Amino acid sequence: MKKSLFVGLLTFLIIGCSDFGDINVDPNNPSTVKTDLLLTNSLTSISAVVGATTGTLYVQYISETQYTESSRYQTSSFDFNGWYSGVLQDLQTIIDLNSNPETAPDVLSGGSNGNQLAVANIMQVYYYHFITDRWGRVPYSEALKGNENLTPAYDAQDAIYADMIQRLKDAVASMDGGTGVRGDIIFGGDMDRWEDFANTLRMRIALRMSEANAATAQTEFNAAVSAGVITSDVMYPYLAEAANENPWYGRFQTRTDYAISSTLADTMKALDDMRLTVFANPAPDLDNGDGTVELSEINGMPYGIANAGDITNASISFPGSAIGAGGPSVGQQDAPLPIVTVAEVNFARAEAAARGWGGTAATFYNAGIDASWAQWGVDGDAAALTAYKADPAVAYNAANWREQIGYQKWIALFPQGYEAWSEWRRLGFPALTPAPDPLNNSGLIPVRHAYPTSETDLNTENYDAAVAAQGADELDTNLWWDQ
Repeated sequence: MKKSLFVGLLTFLIIGCSDFGDINVDPNNPSTVKTDLLLTNSLTSISAVVGATTGTLYVQYISETQYTESSRYQTSSFDFNGWYSGVLQDLQTIIDLNSNPETAPDVLSGGSNGNQLAVANIMQVYYYHFITDRWGRVPYSEALKGNENLTPAYDAQDAIYADMIQRLKDAVASMDGGTGVRGDIIFGGDMDRWEDFANTLRMRIALRMSEANAATAQTEFNAAVSAGVITSDVMYPYLAEAANENPWYGRFQTRTDYAISSTLADTMKALDDMRLTVFANPAPDLDNGDGTVELSEINGMPYGIANAGDITNASISFPGSAIGAGGPSVGQQDAPLPIVTVAEVNFARAEAAARGWGGTAATFYNAGIDASWAQWGVDGDAAALTAYKADPAVAYNAANWREQIGYQKWIALFPQGYEAWSEWRRLGFPALTPAPDPLNNSGLIPVRHAYPTSETDLNTENYDAAVAAQGADELDTNLWWDQ
């Protein structure tokens, strides 16, 4: 932690696309810092959230085909240092330069000061939410102080949540109607869309704490929705080049380590869910060769087994090109991945209605299904969609709202593994069976990540305090909102 949080300006990721520009920062002369390039660099880290594999394994979207240790929960300690020394520090630099009266006039090329502050704060919340929902208590209020504090304390998760919500509200308030931010590869500097995104994150965070602080969750959720949430899917825009390609495309260049899990495939096939024909490719042994994908041609890979190598690639389905997978011959190098979708918003509002926070749960639930089918381009067959929603296992039933929304949201969040993992922990659905050949002590699906081992040596006192307050530094210790 000492090394990771004691940083100046970083060595930046060089993006090959000329539209993103080259990063050229003189760390000894802050007036030359190009905040638009810092913003671009910070936004590219979204890929490490939405394109990560660990969460997809925990929620059984994906099964490993050869080396199955990750899906059998072997790894317990995960490093968070790179998030602090990288993207969070980049965003803090933008905040510091735009809030300091001496440097604020020098960085106006990146957009108005208020708008830059808004976007940098929104994105810090985005990343901190991702971090705290993996580890729980983490350095927050004392983080990113450089040599002023090399051993930051860990904040309680409820305090982090309260501050994240306030920061999102403050970020929206700081939008000043001036020049939109430059270097924005997500919204192209459209501050109206940034405002909707901030409100949507606020809505997501509020719902996440519904079991831990229901009153505040309801208030903040409804306020966020009233302020205006997204009305179109927010996607990460990959490029058809190696410097910023879809990570699933890269994973299948020379290897086939990840297949569609039988858990997901069997669930969706039983419901005649046509989204599976986009999520997965036909198993070669089942492919009829007509160039289309039928549900009957898809066969998932058993999850979390020790002898995965005994199952042939020809008998199982690999992820589809819609998420970038499949390799150079059939993959899609620039396939975008979802950051937050209209389907998620509708399922969140369905749950809010089911909790009595306002609205009609069935209406939002069905709208969530419609939006997800549209997102994946399988909504053209109106009869199939109507039949799907009428299936007794799918049709909304208020008595089983938690299970139904849990299952449908799980499907709709594909392939956002970490977000789906959080929602599975919170709702308890879908009913996932742990890996049959686990390598962790409990044999259960992890509900958090253990801290990086460096913390026990470099930030011992604060690490010990966090563990004493939160519980054992293990995969099975529940977070504040997951009790």
